Amino acid sequence: MTHVVGSMNLGTLIVGPREHVVAIAELDDAAAAELGPLLRDTARVVESLCRPEQTYVCMWSHGRDARKHLHIAVQPVTAEVRARYGGLRSEQLQARMLADGVEPDIAEVEQFCDRARELFRAITNGSAAERS
Repeated sequence: MTHVVGSMNLGTLIVGPREHVVAIAELDDAAAAELGPLLRDTARVVESLCRPEQTYVCMWSHGRDARKHLHIAVQPVTAEVRARYGGLRSEQLQARMLADGVEPDIAEVEQFCDRARELFRAITNGSAAERS
């Protein structure tokens, strides 16, 4: 899990497989079994830190002419973000953000990532304790 690089809003995290995979359909059984809990925990981190109205979870794998590498974006969408982009939602909001090219402040991204790592550890440790 890493913070998105580029023109998405602060708090948008990217989940991607360790191995080179271009589609969810290509995941092996072990990776597929890990994906659901990982996305859930990532969304919990984003929701806890950003308090969004909505958390988008969407897959990207496009390269210029073909699939490139699987990335799943977990994006907090707040009223402030929607207002900044004229009330747009869903893929229209994301397309406008990418076209506008406005990137979050790197210092804010680093602070967010520090907080996210701490919270992610706490969440995943709590999940492991529940399974025991």
